[in-house]
Amino acid sequence: MRRAATLAASVAVFALAGCFGKSYEETQRSPFASGAAEPDAAMIQEQRSEIIATLQARESLLPDQSPYDTVADAVMAANARAAEAELRAALLRSKAADKNWLPQLGPSISLTSMSDFVASLFIEQVLFDNGKRKAERELARADVEVAAVTLSEDSNRRVMTALELYLQAEKARARVGITRQAAADMTEFMRIMEARVAGGVSDTSDEQVLRLKLDEARETLNADLEAERTALAELAAMSAYPLDHVSGVADVPMFPAGVQPLDVLRARAEMERDVAETKIERAGFLPSLTAGGTASNVSTDLGVTVETDNLIGLGTGAALGAIEADKKAAAARIEQAQEDSDRKIARLREYLASLDRQSANTGTLARQSVSNYRTFQEQYEAGQRQVMDVVNVYETMVSRRLEHVGLKYDAILTKLQMAEEFGLLVDGDDV
Repeated sequence: MRRAATLAASVAVFALAGCFGKSYEETQRSPFASGAAEPDAAMIQEQRSEIIATLQARESLLPDQSPYDTVADAVMAANARAAEAELRAALLRSKAADKNWLPQLGPSISLTSMSDFVASLFIEQVLFDNGKRKAERELARADVEVAAVTLSEDSNRRVMTALELYLQAEKARARVGITRQAAADMTEFMRIMEARVAGGVSDTSDEQVLRLKLDEARETLNADLEAERTALAELAAMSAYPLDHVSGVADVPMFPAGVQPLDVLRARAEMERDVAETKIERAGFLPSLTAGGTASNVSTDLGVTVETDNLIGLGTGAALGAIEADKKAAAARIEQAQEDSDRKIARLREYLASLDRQSANTGTLARQSVSNYRTFQEQYEAGQRQVMDVVNVYETMVSRRLEHVGLKYDAILTKLQMAEEFGLLVDGDDV
């Protein structure tokens, strides 16, 4: 008889919970569903997120089959993707939170005497909680959005690091082509000078100056070779397969209009998380209504409980005011993130325009310096110029050419930095 009574009591408890543990859509329509006054369509759409959809829709600005695209694929294939593991954990937490409106039950075992144990079944169903559990679901989903933005940031940052190394190697390789020829030419100038000094035509002081210039040319060549090797070694360390065959550069298009920076998307996701936390905190100051009971082989208890998570005191008003202030602060952070991003993009735009102007100017100067060098060389061969005159003009020509080469790669790097700001170095679906 006791077992029958216990079983009947358990069925009654489950029936009581079932009255309030209907389908998710029904609970959203009910005035007792976590304090919701009206249906919330966004909560019914199974984890759909505007921020995640925005991230998935983004397409990389790196040209297909370009050296940049090849480098990006290689480093993404070797990515440890720690942020991806965090996103998976956030998804699981969100999936668990989506069921927090269901009844909760569990066993309870107590010792009544030295030899008697009482086993009971406890079940609880929240009838009204001022939106707390709904806010917990919103918080879990906001955590997923924050983790998704973090994954996108990490992926774009990794690709940017690889592209910086690749451009460093390409820049050093382009410089090597100039500095190697410069070292060879300086060696030839030195041979001529040594012959002239031996013949008493030139002074030994000119020989010493030229020897110093030759040493500087060789040191510049060695520095460029070392920079190329170092950048390629670092790039190989973060790639899934060798990239020795990759070379050259390609044009990078500007980012399209209307794309939100990753920092702004992060601020939006964090605002949703902060707002959900404030809702949970506010609900803790308000009374909640809970139905529950226990059933055992000894007794059966059913009842309704009214309680609050936080005690109400003299500072409650200030605590509630702080909660509202946190909401406003979260919204202000979005505006600040947008302003910071706009400033960064404006600075990069102006820097890119400056690089383009400098590149045009140095290109003209480089061509003029080549022409001047040829003129001086012809005059030297005609006996109208000294060796040091030709060497000085040659040094100016090499300096102009190196400066022009450096500006070219700086401009490419600036465009890539702008693409990184918007998360456009990796396809969203690949992330």
